[in-house]
Amino acid sequence: MTRLTGLRRPLLPAATAPGGPGGAAVPVTVPMTAVDRRRVRRRLTAPDGVELRLAYPTGTVLTPGTCLHEQAGVQYVVVAASEDVAVIHPRTLAEAAALGHAVGNLHRDLVTDGPAFLALWDAPLELLLTRLGVPFTRDFRAFHGRPSWEHAG
Repeated sequence: MTRLTGLRRPLLPAATAPGGPGGAAVPVTVPMTAVDRRRVRRRLTAPDGVELRLAYPTGTVLTPGTCLHEQAGVQYVVVAASEDVAVIHPRTLAEAAALGHAVGNLHRDLVTDGPAFLALWDAPLELLLTRLGVPFTRDFRAFHGRPSWEHAG
């Protein structure tokens, strides 16, 4: 019998209510890109100048809302940084299905953002969207998907 447990990467729990017994902690947001949220063994300087030393297990994914560290009444929380993305507006369901198939073949994530889809922008993606004839714009927004080089699984 094949065991299927333990196949997914561990996710750190999102931060709950700041502080705990004894008062509320002041949150300091640490903006991280999709790539940065996978680099979990490094030194990082928070916006307030404090150096954080990350040493999470390899394969850990930091999600927006994750508390990196808490000290002296300050809580360091991950937020998704603005990144260069393609904001895609398919006109029909068939166009959205074709878009999902084509972008999936590039091993890229499509993330919903209201009525639009977001994908990390690069030249091959722009060429694909132009070939498909799907309306899109280039913008800087928070991206909650995986980096383009990372495959699901």
